[in-house]
Amino acid sequence: MRDGFPVAEGHTLVIPRRHVGSVFELGPDELADFFALVARVRAQLAADFAPDGFTIGINDGEAAGQTVGHAHLHIIPRRHGDVPDPRGGVRWVLPEHADYWSAP
Repeated sequence: MRDGFPVAEGHTLVIPRRHVGSVFELGPDELADFFALVARVRAQLAADFAPDGFTIGINDGEAAGQTVGHAHLHIIPRRHGDVPDPRGGVRWVLPEHADYWSAP
């Protein structure tokens, strides 16, 4: 389903049918099906929006920023120039550790 508060056009959530707080509570077959669906959704978003890349992520637990108590994965289509410097991607959740390429 599309994210209710999208950060980019096409921002989509993949949500398992069974209610669990974390994708890691899914059984092996459920987890395989979940990630197969992630691949299909990514392919559809690529066809629909022709982005330059994707950010794909899971906020697993309150300390990681999870605000909805049902497991889900974000697929965010990205475009060149949507941020000044995308290097580091998901590492920017902890900004003081993100810019490792500039470290002395």
